[in-house]
Amino acid sequence: MFNKTHLIIGFFVAIFFIPDVKNKLIFFPVVMIASLIPDIDSVIAPKKDFKMLKPLKSKSYKDFMHSYTLCIILSALLAFFYPLLALPFFIGYSFHLFFDSLTVPGTTPFWPLKIKSKGFIVPGGKTEKIITLVLSFLSILLIFRYLF
Repeated sequence: MFNKTHLIIGFFVAIFFIPDVKNKLIFFPVVMIASLIPDIDSVIAPKKDFKMLKPLKSKSYKDFMHSYTLCIILSALLAFFYPLLALPFFIGYSFHLFFDSLTVPGTTPFWPLKIKSKGFIVPGGKTEKIITLVLSFLSILLIFRYLF
């Protein structure tokens, strides 16, 4: 999925949970940032092919970054050192993984196990655009619901 779609997903999830959160100013940005972390390679060097960034483009790196194994490890580290950040980080990261597991390329959710999770959504396809539109609309509805 595109980064724009992951941002919309992160935005929707953050808005959905925000009424039940005490530290709203911390929760919201952490969910948004965490929703992009599995695709950090495309954020750092989206089009360029720098030699030193080549390991970030490898298949094993993608499998590692798109795994609940890493998500849980990073969330546990945050829970130990910065407990306030652990839950929003886990929520943003795990929703990214869930939606990527619905794509045709899929993910390896329990890396290092080779089990793949694949779906029907073609990245950049019509279904992804519909998901983006629906979640954008639902986000606006939630904002209005909380404000009025």
